[in-house]
Amino acid sequence: MTAPVWDPGQYLRHADHRTRPFHDLLARIGPLPHEPAPRIADLGCGAGNVTTVLAERWPAARVTGYDTSPQMLERARTHAGPLLDFTEADAATWTPTETYDLIVSNALLQWVPGHTARLPHWLDALTPGGTLAFQVPGNFDAPSHTLMRELAESPRWRTHLGGLLRHGDAVHTPAGYLEHLTAPGRTVDVWETTYLHLLHGEDAVLDWVKGTGLRPLLDALADDPEARDAFLGEYRDLLRTAYPAGPHGTVFPFRRIFAVARTAG
Repeated sequence: MTAPVWDPGQYLRHADHRTRPFHDLLARIGPLPHEPAPRIADLGCGAGNVTTVLAERWPAARVTGYDTSPQMLERARTHAGPLLDFTEADAATWTPTETYDLIVSNALLQWVPGHTARLPHWLDALTPGGTLAFQVPGNFDAPSHTLMRELAESPRWRTHLGGLLRHGDAVHTPAGYLEHLTAPGRTVDVWETTYLHLLHGEDAVLDWVKGTGLRPLLDALADDPEARDAFLGEYRDLLRTAYPAGPHGTVFPFRRIFAVARTAG
């Protein structure tokens, strides 16, 4: 698995659909210990568009967004303010040096191998009564991903693209997260949802994955535009069959896994 070079503009093309799971996660987060001015970390803040949602819900909170991507942080910092800042940090190694009332992560942990080993560090950094909340995609067995992996591992592309993509073990099952998070005195809520996104535009599913799952392959082919276009053409044709466009758009089922763990107050 390779950390991708992110394109904020491409990622935000489907911001409405991508943000909805964050709102659903946020709806299950109760009052925080230091209301109305809690300390909040957004781990894997990306372009900062969901970090601003945190700042809107808790206007007096001090919120920091953390990310590794210079491109994403540059876009995120356009949202910065007196109580909202953004800084570089890698979730694979980030160990908080202060306490937080809320640590939240939106669609990040699938990029972090062995991320369950990081959860105890983040839970230990919560103030009493604080919350750790995250959501991850659970669609690695969907055609959008299986076709991508199969094509990348095919004889034509294996030399350039083999081994670059995440697989089904990139995230755990809901039961797995429940087991990792549950402890005496801790309240844990884990669930899953499959969204039926209705996407618009030509080759809408391809356009979606160009902003996320396809990034490692686009990076690997960046120096060979002809090969990149050939790969995209093959993958596009597979997606057109798997996700046929309908009269009102293209239906794109997307499963996500959510977890909220609240420590004892």
